[in-house]
Amino acid sequence: MSIFPSRTTPRFATSTFKSRASFAALTLLSLSVLLSLCAGRYALSPREVLSTLAAALHLREAPERYALFHAIVVESRLPRLIAAGLIGAALSVAGATYQSVFRNPLVSPGLLGVLSGSASGAALGIVLGAHGAWVQVFAFGAGTASVALGLSIARFAGGGAGVSEGGGVLILVLGGLVTNAMFSSLLSLVKYVADPLDQLPAIVYWMLGSLAQTGWTDLGRLAIPLLLGTFVLCKAGRLLDTLSLSDDEARSLGVPVGAIRLGVIAVATLISALTVSLAGMIGWIGLLVPHIARAIVGASNQRVLPMSAWLGASALILADTCARSVSAGEIPLGIVTELLGALAFAFVLRRLRQGGS
Repeated sequence: MSIFPSRTTPRFATSTFKSRASFAALTLLSLSVLLSLCAGRYALSPREVLSTLAAALHLREAPERYALFHAIVVESRLPRLIAAGLIGAALSVAGATYQSVFRNPLVSPGLLGVLSGSASGAALGIVLGAHGAWVQVFAFGAGTASVALGLSIARFAGGGAGVSEGGGVLILVLGGLVTNAMFSSLLSLVKYVADPLDQLPAIVYWMLGSLAQTGWTDLGRLAIPLLLGTFVLCKAGRLLDTLSLSDDEARSLGVPVGAIRLGVIAVATLISALTVSLAGMIGWIGLLVPHIARAIVGASNQRVLPMSAWLGASALILADTCARSVSAGEIPLGIVTELLGALAFAFVLRRLRQGGS
């Protein structure tokens, strides 16, 4: 039996509604993309944006002031737009996956320590003098190492029991809490020894999350792994639905419960670590968006995961647009997602409360 609200499932059972919901999500994403390319401290019209993109693809002659428009649209806004879409989709799908695996609607991608591990790794890289891609390497390596440590602690505490056996999921959560505490302490230690005039501000700014430095080089390294991991999780929706059954029932259907749990946890962890290495700490997207997706399409992961990807991409694109447009100086993206996400989640909780009463 699913632990997620099922009140909306019969209402959204028709294929007509699912088609309309998908069309609405794609329309929202398209409008978010257009707004992101047009809005900013130097506003452009949709016609100027489209003509610049067409000229960049050699589909038409270069318009007037093409060099300026090309620098704004193609070199600055477009890579940020693509990165925001990929990160929003990956975090949302990873969050929905974690919530399904752990059967808890309040779980987020940071549960197993991937966020605190990535943050401490990036901070360590900054203190050691790393720059650019090497900071991303430190972040990704520490994030995956933290989850591996959490799994090892869970296996040790469970006496070698797999995550599919009785109490295994709870032991895994507790292992994640241990690694979260360990890497949070390591992060505090690194911040304590960092140079307060140079390194500490860089660490703090990185932890707040930002896409200001994202360019085509970063996307060239990370776009394909993010896309591939998100696609794999979206295609695993039917398998995740079987995990809503008890382990014995799932095994009777021939489902390798332990292998599926470990597999989807590994993929969700990898793409979560990649998002942190690319943009820093981005909160609330992985927790909030899956709830909105379930409110629209019901509790089945076959529908929730793709919808989470579309909505997550739109949400982070809009948040990044706000971050660089609402003031003369750019606001860190993590602050925008924390503020808007907390307000939106309060509304979602109220709706869930009304639905359950």
